[in-house]
Amino acid sequence: MANKEKLFSEFQAPTTQEWLDKIEVDLKGADFQKRLVWRTNEGFNVQPFYRREDLKDLKAVDSLPGEFPFVRGNKTDNNLWFVRQNIDAEDAKAANAKALDILNKGVDSLGFKIPGESISMDYIATLLDGILPQYVELNFDTCQRHCVELANVLLDYFKQKQYPLADLKGSINFDPINKMLLKGKDTTAVLEQAKPLIAALKELPSYKCINVNSVSLNNAGAYIYQEMGYALAWGAEWMNILTEAGIDATEAAKRIKFNMGVSDNYFMEIAKFRAARMLWAQIVKQYEPKCDCACQMHVCAYTSEYNQTLFDSYVNLLRSQTETMSAAIANVDSIVVTPFDKPYETPTDFAERIARNQQLLLKEEAHFDKLVDVAGGSYTIEHLTDAIAKEGWKLFLEVENAGGFLSEAQKGNIVNAVNASNDKRHADAAKRKEFILGTNQFPNFTETSEGKQPVCPACSAAHSSVCCGSIAATPAPALNTERLASQFEALRLATEKAKKQPIAFMLTIGNLAMRQARAQFSCNFLAAAGYKVIDNLGFKTVEEGVDAALEAHADIVVICSSDDEYAEYAIPAFQYLNGRAMYIVAGAPACSEDLKAAGIENFIHVKSNQLETLQAYNAKLGI
Repeated sequence: MANKEKLFSEFQAPTTQEWLDKIEVDLKGADFQKRLVWRTNEGFNVQPFYRREDLKDLKAVDSLPGEFPFVRGNKTDNNLWFVRQNIDAEDAKAANAKALDILNKGVDSLGFKIPGESISMDYIATLLDGILPQYVELNFDTCQRHCVELANVLLDYFKQKQYPLADLKGSINFDPINKMLLKGKDTTAVLEQAKPLIAALKELPSYKCINVNSVSLNNAGAYIYQEMGYALAWGAEWMNILTEAGIDATEAAKRIKFNMGVSDNYFMEIAKFRAARMLWAQIVKQYEPKCDCACQMHVCAYTSEYNQTLFDSYVNLLRSQTETMSAAIANVDSIVVTPFDKPYETPTDFAERIARNQQLLLKEEAHFDKLVDVAGGSYTIEHLTDAIAKEGWKLFLEVENAGGFLSEAQKGNIVNAVNASNDKRHADAAKRKEFILGTNQFPNFTETSEGKQPVCPACSAAHSSVCCGSIAATPAPALNTERLASQFEALRLATEKAKKQPIAFMLTIGNLAMRQARAQFSCNFLAAAGYKVIDNLGFKTVEEGVDAALEAHADIVVICSSDDEYAEYAIPAFQYLNGRAMYIVAGAPACSEDLKAAGIENFIHVKSNQLETLQAYNAKLGI
């Protein structure tokens, strides 16, 4: 220890300015702001490094885990969370068998999706046969109009079995507002059932029943600050509804559960959950609850469906793994990992097993459950927590000043804002400003769909409530839950159905470094449409390259060279090809206007709209 102290005393810590001076030297004149400062979708800048001095004005860093405002989590001794798996319980006996099986495989939280018309004592007895609710968190999702009935049946069943009611943990997913967002239907009449639902669960103090399903916003492409800001406003709306109905503020707050999505922006998602807890504690505090524990936010995190893909679907495992890590590090209460195959089929037993194991690995091998708030004190994450809290709070205040979440939802303003973000993200993906690994960036050149077809988004919304009975439709818009990769997948599936797979041949010539770089770019660009791409080591003449392309039965010839050499090679190659295949120039050379004047129409480069370009090529190829 003495040696360590001596080591620290012998070296003087560099100042922030010294770091910046060194960075300026290493950048060799490049713009620091453009090269190293990241502008987030949330509207703030992220610096390449942070130091202790950046946190000196942040009050939240002084609190401990388990202390108000709970930025560092609700837990004090460990970071245990529930490993949850959801089950379609249309057949009670089959659902029970599956539940018992996965309980022996590491799951300790079950989510049952129950048809409203099936609710009865016999049904619940069959469904929960052999399951001990004092050791397992039980969560139920059913028709919104049947939630009170379900609560009464569950309570009677637990009493009949003489289970310790105070020790039972679980939830009933009552959230008519979510239905309004997902379907554009007026569900306000169902809101009045919130009070009797809470009354029905009086003897089950640890059961949550009033839900904020902001995971629906996440799966509709909402930005991180949007999901958090709207979730807070959503929760505040419930607090207003419940307290105005005569429910004590402490009781109301303790019955609320947040089901939130988690995307693949690793550090930002960690910060989101920490900021959300901090702000929710401040909101609930204004209702003057009897204890600070009522100010705790309880979160079940769902890994995102929005960024999952049909092609190269095993990459979904990488996405959901980092998402799960974000949620675990951020101290959520339970996690649902979306199986990797959900975009194109009902998840298989194998996919569900992998999804479970993704959490179990973090617990049993990486020991993520042992330490409380490992992110606490990280200069970067503490800064992100503060920055995203400010942006989320701005959005929360905008909603409150406009009349509250329910009013904004009824007007369609919430849905319109999220759908606008979805449109923006699809546009960015089309231009490759937002990368989708395996889809618009580094696609698997040889992969085929093997008969896979995308599942309708409405059919895959496992988190949404099953709703029976008729609810009057309104002109309100509904959330667009089209996945980010969907348009590229439709393009590639259309190519697969063509009589012939288009062949794109790289005519590489001239400068070695440039032709290789442009050939690699072009192969990735065109393979995203499902074209067969053929790269080459280089040709001595354009005639040799064109002859080789025609011999390979190429439908597309892409000339890959340097900007300067295009003035020499591009037009002769185009003329020699003489319309026998589509001709593309890789790049945007200074001589582009001269090339266009010679009749060359097609150019691909980093500023191209990849999706629109490929759709146009498919049209030219008769696909």
